[in-house]
Amino acid sequence: MASNPACIEFWFDFGSPYSYLSMMRIDALTAAAGLTLIYRPFLLGPIFKALGYDTSPFVAHPEKGRYMWRDMQRQSEKQGLPFHKPSLFPRNALLATRVAMLGENTPWIRNYCRAIMRQNFEADQDISLRSNVVSALHGLVPDADALVVAAGDESNKQRLRQQVAIAQHLGIFGAPTFFVGDEMYWGNDRLDDAIAQAKQAGRL
Repeated sequence: MASNPACIEFWFDFGSPYSYLSMMRIDALTAAAGLTLIYRPFLLGPIFKALGYDTSPFVAHPEKGRYMWRDMQRQSEKQGLPFHKPSLFPRNALLATRVAMLGENTPWIRNYCRAIMRQNFEADQDISLRSNVVSALHGLVPDADALVVAAGDESNKQRLRQQVAIAQHLGIFGAPTFFVGDEMYWGNDRLDDAIAQAKQAGRL
């Protein structure tokens, strides 16, 4: 966990609809509040599996899924975001997430993550395709192809596995999840609460 009290850790999955909503506003909100934002990409799949789900709960429970997609339409309109229900859900985000692990502490992480989210939830593009991941990196790094190759190194694969293990240890069960110190906030609708807590912690 980050030691800076005026800091928010943002745990997200590229296949998570509500992570999309948070991704598209969190940079501006944390910057305006004078907070440090730490990106924590991870995969929900192994966590769901440990909870007894073979797929997203939004798929396992059709009623929950129908509500979520309608809610996504409402919330996207509220945030002024374009939204297109993915024709495949949940999409395989393994490659995209491995690349994000390489960018976790770099300046390009925010723009890359937003590009992947836009592909999935605005353009209905397959984020598992190497060509789309390379496209999301265009203009952000000197050699996008080389970075995607590096994302497949065993050391980076292990880093992602460790990231998922940390998420499980922290008790994360969905995305987005935010941490302010040891305090956990789950869901896009709790982002404002997490920011308020981090601002208060920063003043202590």
